[in-house]
Amino acid sequence: MRAPIGFRISNRRKSLRISQAALARQIGISPSYLNLIENNKRDIAGSLLQRVAQCLDIEIGDLTGEAEQKLLQDLEEAYADPAVESLPFQPDERRQLVAQYPASAMALARMHRAYMGAVADADAYADRLRSDPLLGQLLHQVLSGITAIRSSAEILEDVQDLDDAERSRFLGAIGRETRTLSEVARSLIGQFESSSQAASSVSALREIDDMIIEQQNHFPQLEDAAVRLRVELDAQGTFGVETLVSALESGFGVRTIIGGPPDSPDFPGQYRYRPDARIMWFQGSTTLATRQFQLARLFGELSAADVLRQTLELARLSTDRARRLAARALGSYLAGAIVFPYSRFLGEAEACGYDIDRLRQRFNGSFEQIAHRLVSLRRPGEEGIPFGFLRSDPAGRLTKHFPLPGLLLPNTGHACPLWAIYGAFRQPEAMLRQVVQFSDGSRYMFLARSLQQRPASFREPNNVVSVMLACDVLHADRTVYGQGLNLLDQAADVPVGPTCRLCTRRDCAARQEEVLSPGGPVSATRVPLVPHEFGLGDSA
Repeated sequence: MRAPIGFRISNRRKSLRISQAALARQIGISPSYLNLIENNKRDIAGSLLQRVAQCLDIEIGDLTGEAEQKLLQDLEEAYADPAVESLPFQPDERRQLVAQYPASAMALARMHRAYMGAVADADAYADRLRSDPLLGQLLHQVLSGITAIRSSAEILEDVQDLDDAERSRFLGAIGRETRTLSEVARSLIGQFESSSQAASSVSALREIDDMIIEQQNHFPQLEDAAVRLRVELDAQGTFGVETLVSALESGFGVRTIIGGPPDSPDFPGQYRYRPDARIMWFQGSTTLATRQFQLARLFGELSAADVLRQTLELARLSTDRARRLAARALGSYLAGAIVFPYSRFLGEAEACGYDIDRLRQRFNGSFEQIAHRLVSLRRPGEEGIPFGFLRSDPAGRLTKHFPLPGLLLPNTGHACPLWAIYGAFRQPEAMLRQVVQFSDGSRYMFLARSLQQRPASFREPNNVVSVMLACDVLHADRTVYGQGLNLLDQAADVPVGPTCRLCTRRDCAARQEEVLSPGGPVSATRVPLVPHEFGLGDSA
């Protein structure tokens, strides 16, 4: 199938009516050497092959036969598809199709790729529907509502004012319908739960989410290791960057470099650890909080490698990528436990009403670091306020989340456009507080703030994110953020939903997407679909 390269060069040169001497002069070799190449007595590759292809106005793949070979491989894959593999193909049919009808062969290959892409998308959507905890929680709410209706119907069955026959027929029908609906909803929920347990997660990030949810974002073994490591660090001096730098150098031979050009321009970011050279490098513009946290993470990973490995082995992770990301997440958790010791941090948080700015000053942490630690205060018998956590980029895409039982936090995509996490982009570095109410009557307090990473140079774009904490409104009066709010006045609540597609408020003026219904999308015809307000020119 693959013709020798020399013959291809000769045929192409002759079709363009270029002499052998002229081509040799253009590519910078002697005519005799080109003659050897065209007769396949000399190999050709690299820059010389590129110059030949450029002079002959032909793709390198056409000269080497790689294009035909790739097309043949694509057809082999298409013909091996279970849907057509049983057909009586001739042994050399694919090879002849590529040689004689290359355009038809390419059409078949492209259609097969499109088909495989559609199948992959369908599988991804099916996995998402089976394993999405947000949909599962919504169905649980449907079941709760139906159960309440059934209970009310059963109470009404005891009313004696109606004729016995009519009352029995009427209430009996209500009871039968509600029982049927309850069983349908229960079956759907069971399908969600069983499929979620039987099928593997659709992505590495989803697997890590499952791990965190299973542990309720609290890892006692890492907390114990952090206590031991913090005692060791405190014995060497006042906790901070200098002590961490000294501990890393004396204990593990790791040198810390702050400022200067990165050792690899191909690795963007504010910091990097090179295990081969034992060097921890920080960009000069990094904050003290970033340096302290990342040094603590590295110290924890090197000092408690066995504990981290054992914790990782307990998690059900199916891919190497999931394990790498999980190891990174556990290392960050350990760093947070070292920098913000559990009992002392919880005591300070309770004393100052969970004032994040006060906690930042007390522990030299960043806003996001403090928010992360607040979410992990779930030690049995010593719990803090239960918080949920979300992070969004300026496009509104959610990039990190920690769930809160009862609160429908989307794990991917976009949340409700009315949430404070998006309003924070319009008020940089200002804390926004918001009391919201979902359609089921649940009420929460949202706290959001936009954060900007320090650029290293004029040409480096600003990296802006928005971080949001959420807690049940019942806990709001324990925080400084609940002061001055009339938490009993539900009329002041902002009516919200989880996402537009899953929100039942069809008359919402902020709706961006159609509503999902059992028969497919149902558009909110009374409400025009308008662009996100936070996406129109707000650079934050």
